[in-house]
Amino acid sequence: MRADYIRIYKSVHTWTGIVAGMALFIAFYAGALTVFKEPLRRWSTPPAALMQPVPMDAAQPLIVQTLAATPAAGRGATLRLEGGQAIARLEWQVRNPKADDHDESSVRHFSAVLAPDGSVQVREQPPSRLVEFIDVLHRVVGLPVDSDPNRWIMGVISALYFLALVSGVVVLLPSLVKDFFALRVGRNLKRMWLDAHNVVGIVSLPFHIVMALSAVVFAYHDQIFALQDKLVHQGQWSQAFPRSQAKPGEAPPRDPAGMLPPSRLVQIVKDAAPGFEPVGLQYSQVTGPKPMVRVWGKNPEAVSPRALGGFAALDPYSGKLLSSDYLSGAQSTPNLFISSFFALHMASFGGAAVPWLYLLLGLAGAWLFYSGNLLWVETRRKAQRRGGEMPAQRRDTALMASATVGVCIGCVAGISLTLAAAKWLPGRVDGLAAWHVGIYYSVFFACVAWAFARGAARAAVPLLWLAVACTLAIPASSLLGWLAPGTGAWAERALLGVDLTALAGALALAWMARATARRVRSGPQDSVWSAARPQPAGEGQGQEPALPWPR
Repeated sequence: MRADYIRIYKSVHTWTGIVAGMALFIAFYAGALTVFKEPLRRWSTPPAALMQPVPMDAAQPLIVQTLAATPAAGRGATLRLEGGQAIARLEWQVRNPKADDHDESSVRHFSAVLAPDGSVQVREQPPSRLVEFIDVLHRVVGLPVDSDPNRWIMGVISALYFLALVSGVVVLLPSLVKDFFALRVGRNLKRMWLDAHNVVGIVSLPFHIVMALSAVVFAYHDQIFALQDKLVHQGQWSQAFPRSQAKPGEAPPRDPAGMLPPSRLVQIVKDAAPGFEPVGLQYSQVTGPKPMVRVWGKNPEAVSPRALGGFAALDPYSGKLLSSDYLSGAQSTPNLFISSFFALHMASFGGAAVPWLYLLLGLAGAWLFYSGNLLWVETRRKAQRRGGEMPAQRRDTALMASATVGVCIGCVAGISLTLAAAKWLPGRVDGLAAWHVGIYYSVFFACVAWAFARGAARAAVPLLWLAVACTLAIPASSLLGWLAPGTGAWAERALLGVDLTALAGALALAWMARATARRVRSGPQDSVWSAARPQPAGEGQGQEPALPWPR
């Protein structure tokens, strides 16, 4: 390919990466954690809020009484399953009709349990929504609310991301064979970082292409589904998600006492899809003319269309299978093709190794965007002129360096601290969801402000040590809960993997902090990563450069 074409593609790769890089860092870092939503949810839930499972059919009286007596629950309620048993609590939500379908901030959460005397106890139970908040950061690239405009912004960033991938491959093609696994370690740090950036990018290229394309689909999926329903399914696809209410003159309300027990509904789905493992039953409009129950679950040997799994839609009274379009292991080829976009993005396929692989690929992707911005900054460093004055850095270079440090490290520190706070907030404060949001953004914006006030070099090392401390607070909170349960914290051996992963992350951040400190002390003084102030040549001869802290 002609050299001028390569330069054009390199320019496209650089500027699309710069425009989208910091937003994509947040999306990838938060997204890597949300692969383990359920372990994080259990880790952050107080033991008192957890219930021991009971046989499935033991929950039938609770289901019948609640759905018959509570209209909001009758419109839609969920029974969670665990290990082939039921959690004896029925949960439902009341959504603000004026709010966006994906905006969870205005949703009220209710639950019902059976009292010892057999009556139903209903209470509002605001969840912490910690895991959901981290997922929102991932889905809308760091913005606080999952709304249509924010998703459209995410879609534009994902399109830029895809352009950066394609142009990066084109730029690397002429030297791909020679430089593919070349990692030249030495005094030329920029060369080493560029080699590492290229290797990680090429090795994980299929993963990144899937992420980019599927993210664009997610951003505009409402429009895509509406068009597909109209052109392909003649408006019938939406029947899998009925929302119609009974109209005057229609059949009288149905009695939930006539519904089949949960074990029978689950068995019908298992017969339709061998290998299906249920995780919940979602009852919908059970007293109306179009009752339905979705039996959610996963099939380890099949593709699941959602992170939660797939579902079959049944008539809860007759047991008739209404739809298997989203049932893992029993989908038609067209539906399986669409579900694959979701499954490949959410790691909802394969066995236990897949989520760990996605965690590593997500963290590697975050590093890819961080290193890309640092390479851009370093490329614009003016070399020291012989016999002349040491040039000062351009303002745009210095600002980009500060923004990269503040945004990326601020995201890491903010997520870590709000995770650690999950062990200390329950029972002490009201409005857990608001507290988690407030903690994250307080840390995030404080880091960004510090980076701009101090400059990239003087801010990077303290911010990295802050991220180390915040990440260490995660296993430290569990350890304190184990050693001193009276403090209110708690620990659970089954979830030790969360604490060990956080400990490994803290050690990696500590290594980065030490390496960055060496760069700040010993790097070229005309770099934005040097804490020494540039001086005209000839001044300060024989003196050590001024540093922001003593040796």
